[in-house]
Amino acid sequence: MTNLLGEELLIATHNKGKLEEISALLVGYDIKISSAKDYNLIEPAETENTFVGNARIKAHAASKSTGLPALSDDSGVEVDALNNLPGVYTADWAEVDGGRDFNKAMEKVLYELNSIKASFPRTARFCCTLCLAWPDGSDKIFSGVVPGEIIWPMRGKNGHGYDPIFQPEGQNLTFGEMDRWEKNNMSHRAKAFEKFLRYLDG
Repeated sequence: MTNLLGEELLIATHNKGKLEEISALLVGYDIKISSAKDYNLIEPAETENTFVGNARIKAHAASKSTGLPALSDDSGVEVDALNNLPGVYTADWAEVDGGRDFNKAMEKVLYELNSIKASFPRTARFCCTLCLAWPDGSDKIFSGVVPGEIIWPMRGKNGHGYDPIFQPEGQNLTFGEMDRWEKNNMSHRAKAFEKFLRYLDG
């Protein structure tokens, strides 16, 4: 393990929205940020059934391929009435020919909830697990969770993924209605990053 300050950190994602969020959270630190796309890395198969397991797969694959410390994020929404689905399959629910359609994924959440006549409020949580991996095979894990509920119809065009149907606990806006900075202050990723930044500062 090494101190990251003054070094290059590879963010192990091809997701532009995720990369922008993570880069914004690291502003002010003396760390050069690069992405999996910068190194033409192939996305590894996410074969684990936990956020921690899949985060480890992505971070270690990127670190091993580049010789750089790598930070990965595995995140998703868990809906209580659906036995914590989509969970680690959050992105899979959006898969369509040629890419991902998160409107389709959000409609699937609604369909599944309506099919079981799920009661209101339809409680859920956004979960994020960060894995910081080094080329020597070691790693550190940082996790964050934001409770809330699934709402319909979709509200807001900001953010990405399932943000327009997730309203955090105690808030009147969905993540999709909040601006980036407001969301970044309270998101599951921000909570995981609080722990990561404390590690950097420590």
